[in-house]
Amino acid sequence: MNTAMGKSEPAIKRTTGRDRDEWFEVLDAWGAVGRPYQEIFGWLTTEHGLSDWWAQKIIVEYEQARGVRDPGSRSDGTYTVTASKSIAAPAERVYEAVVDPAVRARWLSDVALRERTSRPSRSARFDCGDDGERVNVTIDATGESRCQIGIEHARLGSTDAADAAKSAWRDRLAALKTLLET
Repeated sequence: MNTAMGKSEPAIKRTTGRDRDEWFEVLDAWGAVGRPYQEIFGWLTTEHGLSDWWAQKIIVEYEQARGVRDPGSRSDGTYTVTASKSIAAPAERVYEAVVDPAVRARWLSDVALRERTSRPSRSARFDCGDDGERVNVTIDATGESRCQIGIEHARLGSTDAADAAKSAWRDRLAALKTLLET
């Protein structure tokens, strides 16, 4: 098994009929390096019948393996990072801590967020700063008094910005956990 794919290697073969290396050979033979993401995506979904999810996964891994895309970068050249934390608090309380500016300032005072949309106790989407960055928050209740919060910070301009954001979100989620569990 190819360790770069880990546990998903059997799933890719089982679901798509080819393993990771076989897909890379198919893409190389077709001349995928340097082609636009949408063209490769269309070819994989139309000509090979891949689901959108598998096409996206294979393209990202292929482009990273061929040096076309940095790890964490999107097809538009921006970067996205994620962070998550399990918190012993009800989803409603975590949601309030995310969307209420006064409560949010207690654990996230250094990030300017402007709410775009939200679904109470489930998710919130924000504009972040003035550079077009976005922060998407999901909250999944895992019990009456426990939930998982996930942060996706998108449209970051560089690997340095992505590394800094990843570290900052880990710290901020730890602060949120402390705030809500004490």
